Amino acid sequence: MMKKGFCMDGVRRWKGIALLAGMAVLLTACGSASQKNENASGGNDAGQETEAQGGYRDDVATTDLQAAVAQELGDNYWPDMEVPAELLEDTFGVSADLYEEIFAQVPMISANVDTLVIVKAKEGSEAQVEQALQAYKEYNTTEALQYPMNMGKVQAAQIASYGRYVCFVQLGAEVPEAEDGSEEDGDAAAILHCEKENAKALAVIEEMLKK
Repeated sequence: MMKKGFCMDGVRRWKGIALLAGMAVLLTACGSASQKNENASGGNDAGQETEAQGGYRDDVATTDLQAAVAQELGDNYWPDMEVPAELLEDTFGVSADLYEEIFAQVPMISANVDTLVIVKAKEGSEAQVEQALQAYKEYNTTEALQYPMNMGKVQAAQIASYGRYVCFVQLGAEVPEAEDGSEEDGDAAAILHCEKENAKALAVIEEMLKK
């Protein structure tokens, strides 16, 4: 059974979906180029590591972190459409004044919910970014409409912070079904599977950010 609120959730979560579909290729190219240019102009020489909170560096482009996750997960990485800047706050609740860089990617097929968000917060805004992503996760698990196949995946979503980088991972690709076909066991199997995939993604990100 689908949760109550199908229409409202569809409007809230996928506001501007026509814009997403029509501009996906152009905005992905432009957004990635812009983020790389901003990172390159940050004043750090090649190989130089900036002092960062908690022993993590703060000179890695969010696009590079995403690329590493996609490579690690291979065919199990389903996000393939970058969320346009004008939809980031409405979708994830992270306002532009909180970050220096952000990369958010979702599947082009809206029935899938695999999502990766990597935020390089402005210094001192890390907690606010984490709170916004926690609110997004809470909404997904308690209020938003979810197809039955996605219930375990949204429950397994994780948020992790590494210095100035705050990450939201809701990954897992194809989830396994319970051997006995029961819904409860199916959700448990899906959660376990997705937790493992999320852990792989976060391990790659953390390794790249270690000083």
